[in-house]
Amino acid sequence: MFRRRLPVLLLPLSLLAAELRAQNAPVPQQAETGTLGADWTSPTQAGVQYVTVVPTATINGQSPGTAARIITYSVTFPGAGSYDLYARVRIGSGGANDDSFYYGNGFGSKLPADDTNWITVNQLNGVGYTGATEVVTGAGGGQQQVWKWLNLSAFNGGEPPISFTVPAGGLTQTFQIGAREDGLDIDKFVFGETGRFFTVANLDAGAQGSTTPPVVFTPTGLPMAAGKPKFLGGVYSNPQKPFFNNYFNQVTPENAGKWGSVEAVRNVMNWTELDSAYALAQRKGYPFKMHTLIWGAQQPIWIEDLPASEQLREINEWFAAVAQRYPNIAQIEVVNEPTNDLPLNGSTGNNGPNTPGSGAGNYYNALGGAGTTGWDWVITSFQLARQYFPTTQLLLNDYGVASSTANAQRYLGIMNLLVARNLVDGVGIQGHAFETRNVSAANFAANLTTLASAGKPLYITELDIDGVNAANPPVLDDAIQLAEYQRIFPTLWEHPAVKGITLWGYRPGHWRTAQGAYLANGDNTERPALVWLKNYVRSTVLGTRANQANAALTLAPNPASHGRFQVQGGERVQAIRVFDLNGRLVQEIPGANRATVEVALSVAPGMYLVQVQEAQGITSRKLVVE
Repeated sequence: MFRRRLPVLLLPLSLLAAELRAQNAPVPQQAETGTLGADWTSPTQAGVQYVTVVPTATINGQSPGTAARIITYSVTFPGAGSYDLYARVRIGSGGANDDSFYYGNGFGSKLPADDTNWITVNQLNGVGYTGATEVVTGAGGGQQQVWKWLNLSAFNGGEPPISFTVPAGGLTQTFQIGAREDGLDIDKFVFGETGRFFTVANLDAGAQGSTTPPVVFTPTGLPMAAGKPKFLGGVYSNPQKPFFNNYFNQVTPENAGKWGSVEAVRNVMNWTELDSAYALAQRKGYPFKMHTLIWGAQQPIWIEDLPASEQLREINEWFAAVAQRYPNIAQIEVVNEPTNDLPLNGSTGNNGPNTPGSGAGNYYNALGGAGTTGWDWVITSFQLARQYFPTTQLLLNDYGVASSTANAQRYLGIMNLLVARNLVDGVGIQGHAFETRNVSAANFAANLTTLASAGKPLYITELDIDGVNAANPPVLDDAIQLAEYQRIFPTLWEHPAVKGITLWGYRPGHWRTAQGAYLANGDNTERPALVWLKNYVRSTVLGTRANQANAALTLAPNPASHGRFQVQGGERVQAIRVFDLNGRLVQEIPGANRATVEVALSVAPGMYLVQVQEAQGITSRKLVVE
């Protein structure tokens, strides 16, 4: 009997290959199953076996350096294709000093000291995913001392990340990681198919991810303070990058501008993250504030034991390197937290005691120590900053200085020392939740007015407001955060001497994530305080600012031949003071309440700062004398 054949439907080869690739299961790899170099150990804690590197005083800047700091794995894949690399890690109590390692730049055995063979993964302290249903993409908000997942192929932690290609004829591959900082624990890795979306639960179980992208909220619109006479800026780091331009119009790097982050290894400079923040500011036309040059924390460990003269030489090199690389810095926090954290081992300030190896810098005496003023080290720092950054607005920055009348007066005293030498251009005032909580808005406003009496604009540099209740353990509470924003933010924003506010983070990965200080959730949705803040800033009409500089004032000609020029466009000029770049007053001329004043300087050729005092405030201009 004749039987009729049914047609066979053949898939095109390209579709068949794609279908086969889509079946590639994830490949888990326990970290301790590799061949461990001599510097690695494999302890077990709370049922989790992991790997960690033994403590070491020094690290290589861009590579493991020796074979002892490498772990080698043999990984067999189910099929050819592209895979992303995921890792389950835990950051130790050292935070930013415990949060980096290397992985091989592709498969194969790598040369330990060849930087091109390795991808640096740094700044893991404030990123990662812990919630079972969270999709592990590029950042997240996981904190230190908790196990969390990272997608290393989607996270730039110092160098561009990579995915891994498995060829059809080579399903078994060699994969290597390398140690950088101690204090980082690694539990396991997962190679997951590129293009799939893995949740924390998927990765924990080694289960396949979804091909459907997660649904997330996408913010739109211009920065909150667009068109306003004050900026509302944000701190810039990997966790805070998403949708930055939809909220903020000023940029401050979070940790990337701290000396210890840039030059952890002497003469090995890591500018990557700082470059990223600066590039955004230049691209968008936002003011860029450098945070920070001098501080008693997160400084290079290697500088602590150098002779004072060598320390001072290194400080000069640090200033010069920043000035050369970033010529268009709008503001610099020259000294950070002078009343709380001296750059001195043995100091017992609020952040102390500063012990050897803690990152305090220990260069307090190299800058002059207390000296005759009690703050000579601060004055020296600003003299150097004026020398290296003659056209940049120089700020002092500290916390606790507006929440206490006594602290405000002490801080004002330091400011006045700098003002008298024409070394400072603005007052930086941190505004963390532990400062503003339980302080009345009226008291905060009064202390701001006290600090404004130095005659310099005020900047709220590090504002954050917590959002958890008093339960044990605390629970996220939108209403508490909203009420506190509504209580304190208008006091800051509407004060006439405040010229700008910078939020110290707004997403998970915030340094106070555990306190609920973030304003946007991991899926980008806005908490009620952020919704209110956007509406408030955009709708509030700000009045005339006190101590306003005169934008119309000019010096002509500039350059000035033989020191002769005119101050033009003034309004009732009361006095003109001319300072050299070390902040020394070289000449003072009465203004006689005139709009135009003839000036003849008896000075050597060079650059000078001309400060013009008028009834409505002080205007500063740079002058070149030929």
